[in-house]
Amino acid sequence: MKRIIYLAVMLVATVITYSGASAQNNVIDEIVWVVGDEAIYKSEVEEARQDGQMKGTVWDGDPYCVIPEQLAINKLFLNQAELDSIIATDEDISQATEMYYKELVAQIGNEEKLEEYYGMTAEQVKNRLYESRRQEFVITKVRSKIISKVKVTPADVRRYIKDMPADEIPYVASQVEVQIITRDPKIPQEEIDAVKSELREYTERVQNGEVSFSTLARLYSEDPGSARNGGDCGFFGRGEMVPEFSAVAFNMTDPGKISKIVETEYGFHILQFVERLGDRVRVRHILRRPRIPMESVNSCLATLDTIANDIRSGNHSFEFCVAGYSHDKETRNNNGLMTYSSTPGVPGVSKFELQYLPQDVARVVNNMHVGEISDPFTIQLANGKTTCAIVKLKSKTNAHRATMADDYEILYDIVYSARCQEVLNKWIRDKQRTTFVKISDGWNDCEFKYPGWVVNK
Repeated sequence: MKRIIYLAVMLVATVITYSGASAQNNVIDEIVWVVGDEAIYKSEVEEARQDGQMKGTVWDGDPYCVIPEQLAINKLFLNQAELDSIIATDEDISQATEMYYKELVAQIGNEEKLEEYYGMTAEQVKNRLYESRRQEFVITKVRSKIISKVKVTPADVRRYIKDMPADEIPYVASQVEVQIITRDPKIPQEEIDAVKSELREYTERVQNGEVSFSTLARLYSEDPGSARNGGDCGFFGRGEMVPEFSAVAFNMTDPGKISKIVETEYGFHILQFVERLGDRVRVRHILRRPRIPMESVNSCLATLDTIANDIRSGNHSFEFCVAGYSHDKETRNNNGLMTYSSTPGVPGVSKFELQYLPQDVARVVNNMHVGEISDPFTIQLANGKTTCAIVKLKSKTNAHRATMADDYEILYDIVYSARCQEVLNKWIRDKQRTTFVKISDGWNDCEFKYPGWVVNK
């Protein structure tokens, strides 16, 4: 279960230079709050409101009250970071900035629309995002330090739940454990050769000056995330892409040069080097996937049907067939048991709510009984490829109120979150009493979440 608690005291909105609202109102920027020796500007509030609107944020109250208070609380954390010499590494910030920038571009359509929306160049947007991510990393470290001594024992959980009204005890949805055997349909060599021939042709056309790499990427690349941006992957570090892709990208040095064909789990690529910034590189790429003939899919399904019947007849166990036949590396060493983790680095759990299973698997499992072996079916993987599978429903837990015996981790997280929030609330109130605060007229007629601001006139 997730142990990192994301508490409401942190402003989620991204700090991006505001242009739209200030242009509409034609008002010169002004200071609306002062916290310690840090000012909060009207433009910052408008920036956060604008970004929140784009993301569909629903404010818990008047945004012109909620947002400035959130910004003020951020100032308290950042001030503490200075006192404790807490910083964020450039590597962490750059990676987070690039990832969020890609999300923004994908959400709004393309870089040109993003520049128009914010009224600045892409580089200016990235600079603002960089500072926002830096603050978020620092604030997270400060909060983690504040709550580092929070401990919760089983006795604490038991007492907390005992005192909780019955109708407030969390309702645990139905959960399943699923074992899986997958087989990848064979791709004929002629299909692979055809894709490689296409990629070589693209390279020749670019080198002959007939067309740009970015135009070909928009027309032919099968990576929808980068194709709309002319194949541009943005800046990335060595560990952010699959190894084969990174190895080629980090060996390139000449802007405009095109790589040889690279094979990854996603298909076949050609890369064009753009630039290097420190230990990060930027490339464009074109992805092409060989076509899988229906005959290969049907052959794979037939093989799995034979395996399923062999298990049903008792000739072999499901676990034996996983070891001997499954192509999926992640589940093969775990007797085929599927797991998931919502936090990188945290061990996965095997009990899924149906909504968190891959859609193709959930559709099959939904009508199965415990111990049953499914008929073979196809799965569309996250990397765009198609695989074939059979599954076994290992266990199923019906929806119920959480109990100490069956759902301790869920209850632990509830109690731990509550304790962390209590500690953070106390810290904020203590800082309020010792921090200079000035709120401009027209911005102080609010019901604040933390009413203890000692306002200086």
